[in-house]
Amino acid sequence: MYLVVGLGNIGSKYELTRHNIGFMVIDWITKNLSLKTNINKANFIADVIKSSNNLFVKPHTFMNNSGQSIVAIKEYYKIDNTDIIVIHDDLDLPFGTVKFKIGGGHGGHNGLRSLDAHIGKDYIRVRVGIGKPENKNDVANYVLSNFSKEEMNKLTDIIPHTLEAIEALKREEINEVKSKFTIK
Repeated sequence: MYLVVGLGNIGSKYELTRHNIGFMVIDWITKNLSLKTNINKANFIADVIKSSNNLFVKPHTFMNNSGQSIVAIKEYYKIDNTDIIVIHDDLDLPFGTVKFKIGGGHGGHNGLRSLDAHIGKDYIRVRVGIGKPENKNDVANYVLSNFSKEEMNKLTDIIPHTLEAIEALKREEINEVKSKFTIK
């Protein structure tokens, strides 16, 4: 079973923000599933949708505490970290870049920091570039601001590409996926 996690913040005010790209990808995946079940367990603190041999998750703990939600699901279903795929925004990548890796540092990303603390670092990461603000002191406002109209238009290509890569991660080695699906 694969646990596919999109990182983001709950609530309509965050819906189209850069920090919610993980939620956007999960929404895109799950909207087209024909056979799906919503799973409600209080300790999950998340939207959890099961379809076939996959769990698609959007934590409800806010970004900074994502690990609390994911560790509960991971332990309940006895999922190895090698079968956890986390989609998240990445400030260090230009907008539209999509990269893949296992483990590594959190790079100041509080959602990844929380995951690392709760489950370790050896999970698969799908990094979606959101670019950087001009002023380093404006990071919080930048990640919590909405994508521009132009960026939203480009996401209609980037998100489906990311979905294909996620499916490939379930069948292929990460290096193969990197060579086929990395967007620079």
